[in-house]
Amino acid sequence: MSRTPEPGDDLPVAEVIADVAAALESHGSAVLVAPPGAGKTTLVPLRLINEPWLHGQKIVMLEPRRLATRAAGHRMAFLLGEDIGDTVGYQTRDERRIGRNTRIEVVTEGVLTRRLQNDPELPGTGLVIFDEIHERNLPTDVGLAFALDARRTLRPDLKILAMSATAQAGTLAALLGNDIGPCPIISSEGRTHPIEIRWSPPGKGQRLEQAITETVLLALRNDIGDVLVFLPGIGEITRVYQALDPLVAANVDLYPLAGALSLADQDRALAPSPAGRRRVVLSTDIAETSLTVAGVRIVVDAGQARVPRYDIRTGMTRLTTVATSRASADQRAGRAGRTEPGVAYRAWSKLEQSTRRAHLEAEITQVDLAGLALELAAWGTSAAELTFPDAPPPRTLAQGAELLELLGAFDANQRITEVGRAMLKVPAHPRLARMVVDSVGAADQSLACVIAALLDDRDILRGRADELPSDMSLRIRVVMGRERHERADRGAVDRLIRRARDIAQRVGISFDLDAINPDRAGAVLVLAYPDRLAVRRTQPGQFQLRTGVGAWVAKDDPLANEAFVVAADVDGDRKNTRLRLAAGIDADEVAATLGAAVETRHILVWDRDRGDIVERLERRLGNMKLDERVRRPGASAETTAALIDRVRITRLGPLSWSDTATQLRQRVEFVRRAKHTADESTHVWPDWSDSGLVRSLDEWLAPYLNGMTSITDVASLNLATVLRAGLQWPLGAQLDELAPTHLELASGRSLMLDYSGDRPAASVRVQDLFGTNVHPTAAGVAVVLHLLSPADRPIQITADIVGFWAGSWTEVRKEMAGRYPKHQWPTDPANAAPKRMKDR
Repeated sequence: MSRTPEPGDDLPVAEVIADVAAALESHGSAVLVAPPGAGKTTLVPLRLINEPWLHGQKIVMLEPRRLATRAAGHRMAFLLGEDIGDTVGYQTRDERRIGRNTRIEVVTEGVLTRRLQNDPELPGTGLVIFDEIHERNLPTDVGLAFALDARRTLRPDLKILAMSATAQAGTLAALLGNDIGPCPIISSEGRTHPIEIRWSPPGKGQRLEQAITETVLLALRNDIGDVLVFLPGIGEITRVYQALDPLVAANVDLYPLAGALSLADQDRALAPSPAGRRRVVLSTDIAETSLTVAGVRIVVDAGQARVPRYDIRTGMTRLTTVATSRASADQRAGRAGRTEPGVAYRAWSKLEQSTRRAHLEAEITQVDLAGLALELAAWGTSAAELTFPDAPPPRTLAQGAELLELLGAFDANQRITEVGRAMLKVPAHPRLARMVVDSVGAADQSLACVIAALLDDRDILRGRADELPSDMSLRIRVVMGRERHERADRGAVDRLIRRARDIAQRVGISFDLDAINPDRAGAVLVLAYPDRLAVRRTQPGQFQLRTGVGAWVAKDDPLANEAFVVAADVDGDRKNTRLRLAAGIDADEVAATLGAAVETRHILVWDRDRGDIVERLERRLGNMKLDERVRRPGASAETTAALIDRVRITRLGPLSWSDTATQLRQRVEFVRRAKHTADESTHVWPDWSDSGLVRSLDEWLAPYLNGMTSITDVASLNLATVLRAGLQWPLGAQLDELAPTHLELASGRSLMLDYSGDRPAASVRVQDLFGTNVHPTAAGVAVVLHLLSPADRPIQITADIVGFWAGSWTEVRKEMAGRYPKHQWPTDPANAAPKRMKDR
């Protein structure tokens, strides 16, 4: 008897769902690989919900984006012929549509993490599905690590399914595996149609938005079907929309699609076009996976996306525009071939395609991890004990913990505090969460929510950052409607207010926009950025951060004459940073935050301009410099230590090395090498290499620096005397015997020895060696002789003069006698009488 067809039977993934169910039953975990359009997001949960091994429990499916979460929930409810909130529901940061009888819950990443933190056993949940896991978002990785840990320690019956649109499933299978081995991998090939790739890079000097506009118009003329345009963000979407609107035909509709838009706008963008009309959907990467935009046969890909990256400017993770990967480009292009053959225009060259990364790096390796450190502390298990696809970088995690301690979320032993637990409830970066939970009074609490929303998204004032005023209180007045600004984005303001209300609701704050005092912005902001408090210097617009780094705003900026400011956005310059977004704070608020104690510190530092050690007398308020004087330091143990440190840091740079001192070092190093080889008991010879001298500065140099106060004093030292004095008795006498400075020849000539090489060497006229029948040595090592003609031109190099006389001398003699006939060229130079100096 044949089975009654069900909705979704025509989707490619339907063919493998039985295999998925069997794998989950037998193994407890599985990896499903299926390309976009295969139907995995909507069909898999529906087909698994009645599996016997689920025992009537719920399925929770994680989606990385709010829009995809809503769309998946509504699509599944439609396939069941039900309303959302019946069998299928969803929950995002902003919205909850879950009923008493809901058994499939589609949730965003943060929702799952909060559920696990609140109750790690996930009561009533039998299966957790991680959809689009290949995107490797940090919240997904955290949710997966916590779910695996909960299964290992509390819920061995909890089943986990990872669904991916790429074939990189081996790592996931090992991750989700058990003692027997990796979990099963099930693949659905999907059904896609041919896609023609057309390369359409911008022209020289052409803006991306202009190039995309021209490409869309070209596609509308030459190709059939609706157009899906991928752009990095809402700003680019707005500019392309404005450029296209007056140029497209009357039967073409333009729709933006982004997570920041209203639900109604998102639904309009996803709805099919009416008969006889075409549409162009201008979308961020939210349409890359999970979502289906019906009717699309043309994709125009700008090749960029906004991804989370650590932003030194704000001290938080912010969205940064980067070039997309090859895998992302393929997924985007695949949107054009879902139902029929299609075409994909790419706004870069075919050559550039080969240079793009195959996949973008996992988010956990690219962002600051203060939020993760806070989650781990609340979870109670260290990162090393959890299972991550990519382990969090230890240094970044440690930096996050340091920030949390500064914010009061951690105590000195890195344990989470009550403030830290309260911060977890705020869906924002820990800096902003601290500001929200620690603000006192309804007005300041509402102000904190507005500031958090402002810093968590793009600036409400549009334009180049360096051309905008830095005053945060100005922006708050714009949000409140108390001030108008020509660069204010009304849509951004509306989104900010909605976001601020949502934050307030999450933590139980009664939000009152009208009660806010914009002049309190600094007093509230300092709770998020205690490390970015700055005091004004003597010149308007010039400031000093608590870290000691200089900072500035334009002289005509509203904040230029504030006594103190708190910076929320800086340009990242490590020497003199620009304050792009800040708020003023008065002296009483500063004192209340840091205490009124002012101390004077005496610090010895290196002054690059003077090229010397100086003593800096600083008046400081906490860690904030108020003023300073610089002078030459007096003689003291601290000064001596500072001079020694400078010599050490520069690897002997300030020392003046005479020829005598250099030769002394070379002689000792030679004997040290020679005697170490011959007799290891003579290890008392000091190591006078650069590294050896640096290591032993405190022993051989420091005693001679007592009373010195400058690098000039150090440079005046007679290093030959200092080093010679450092040789233990009787090494000084042995040195002259083992490594003499000169070699006395039979001719009476004194020949300086060079110890700079591996062996001692000397240059000598061959006549000065007549009568030499034993090769000269130093410490038992043959001296390398560079033999010269009467004109001091090289003849030969030898470490065996006796062998030279007996060997090649005959030929050399003939040649030299021809060139220099006035000189004697004996046939037996070893026994010839040398010509004495007085005879010359």
